[in-house]
Amino acid sequence: MPYDDLRSFLNTLEKEGQLLRITDEVLPEPDLAAAANAAGRIGDGAPALWFDRIQGFTDARVVMNVHGSWRNHALALGLPKETSTREQVEEFARRWDAFPVAPERRADAPWQENTLTGDDVDLFRVLPLFRLNDGDGGFYLDKAAVVSRDPEAPDDFGRQNVGTYRLEVVGRDRLGLQPVPMHDIAQHLRKAEERGEDLPVAITLGNDPVVPIVAGMPMGYDQSEYEMAGALRGAPLPLAVAPHTGLDVPWGAEVVIEGVIEAGVRQLEGPFGEFTGHYSGGRRMPVVRIERISYRTDPVFESLYLGMPWTECDYLVGPNTCVPLLKQLRAEFPEVRAVNAMYTHGLLVIISTAKRYGGFAKAVGMRAMTTPHGLGYVTQVILVDEDVDPFDLPQVMWAQSSKVNPREDVVVVPNLSVLGLAPAAEPAGVTSKMIIDATTPVAPDRRGNFGMPTRDLPETAEWTQRLRSLLAER
Repeated sequence: MPYDDLRSFLNTLEKEGQLLRITDEVLPEPDLAAAANAAGRIGDGAPALWFDRIQGFTDARVVMNVHGSWRNHALALGLPKETSTREQVEEFARRWDAFPVAPERRADAPWQENTLTGDDVDLFRVLPLFRLNDGDGGFYLDKAAVVSRDPEAPDDFGRQNVGTYRLEVVGRDRLGLQPVPMHDIAQHLRKAEERGEDLPVAITLGNDPVVPIVAGMPMGYDQSEYEMAGALRGAPLPLAVAPHTGLDVPWGAEVVIEGVIEAGVRQLEGPFGEFTGHYSGGRRMPVVRIERISYRTDPVFESLYLGMPWTECDYLVGPNTCVPLLKQLRAEFPEVRAVNAMYTHGLLVIISTAKRYGGFAKAVGMRAMTTPHGLGYVTQVILVDEDVDPFDLPQVMWAQSSKVNPREDVVVVPNLSVLGLAPAAEPAGVTSKMIIDATTPVAPDRRGNFGMPTRDLPETAEWTQRLRSLLAER
C-alpha cells in the first residue's frame, strides 16, 4: 500500500527497525546535522533519525536521513528492505514503463489546518531552522519540492515542474533560490521575467516518500513528476490545490509555502555545503517572496544532510538518475544493458552495452552527455561490455585496467556545459568531458588480443552457493 504522507512512512520505518528516536536533548547545531552526517558513515542499513528534544525549541519535531540507506529507499518504493541496489534500480525501471499514472484530487488536505498570511507570515514561527554544515551562509530548506508552471502554458499539467532546489532563508518571509540553468524552473523564471512578471511558486516540505524521489529526477520538460510518482507508487498520487497560487501540491505535505519569485530581483545566497562534497560560494540569486504558509498542527520538519558522499542525498538521487538515463539511451540504442549513475548525481556514469560495430560504445557515451541530465551533469563516462555489471566496481576496474588503451580509448571533449556547482569546472558552468571506452574492440577494430576471454568454471555457481551456506553456518 503506497504512503500518502510522511507520517505513515515514518510509522513503517519504525516498525521495520529503520527509524531511531533520539531521546536525549540535543543542540540544533551541530548535533542535528552531525548525527545525520554520521548516519552516512554506518553503512547501507542506516536508519532515519527522529528528534523531538531540541534545545531552544518548543515542541519541535525534526526528522533526518529518511531516504538515507538502501533499506529505507526500498521501503519507500514498497519493496522488502533487503532488496539489493541493483534490484531496486531494475524495479524502478520496470515501474517507469507504467508512466504516466494520472493523480487523484482530494479535499481536506491536512496542511490546511493552520494558515499564516500577510504580516503574520514568518518561517521562524513554523520551522525549527538550523545550519547543515558549519560553513553554510545561513539556514537552508534542502528537501523541499518546489512547484512552478510554464508562464506560456499555465494550463499544461505536463509543463508544471516539481523540483528540488536549495532554498536559503534570508528573512522571515524571504528565501534565496538557486535555479540551475538547465533545470525546468530556470526556464519558467526566464520566461516570466521576459514578460516582466513574477513567477508563482509553491514549496512543500515533509512530503510522502516518493515525491522527493521524483522531484530530484531528470525528466523531460513536458513530463509530469506527479504522473511519474503515480507510476512508482503503483497508485495515483493524491494532490490538492494550493489556495493562493492555484498550483498542484502533494495532499499529504506537512507544510506548504506559497509566494512568487520576484522578477529581476537578486540577492546574495550561499555559501552552502553541496552534494559535490564541496562548498559553493556566495552568488546573487533569485528571491522568493512568501505570501502564505499553510501547515499541519505540530508539523514534522524533514531536512536532508548533504556533504562529502555518501549521504542521504546520494541514496535519494541514485536510482532516479540511473533509470532516466537508461531509458533515454535505450530508446535510441537498445544495446544498452544497464546504467550506473550513482556517483555525485551522475557526474560520473558507468554504462554497460553491447556493440553493433567499431566505435559504437563511444557514440553511446557521447549521447549520454547530451541527454537532458547529461548536458548539465555527465562529465565522465565509462563504457563496459554487456557482460560486465556496472554496479560491480571490481568488474568495472578490471575492464578499465585491462582493456583501455589511453591513446585510442580515452576521448576528451573540451568546453561543454556543466552545472556551476561542479568543483572542477573552469570557468563555472564550462568543463571538458571524458569518455573511457573499456569495451572489447569489435570489427573493424583489429587491436589487442581479446579473442579468448576466461569464463567462470562450470562448477563456480555451485561452489558459490556452497561457500555462502558454510559461512552462514559459522
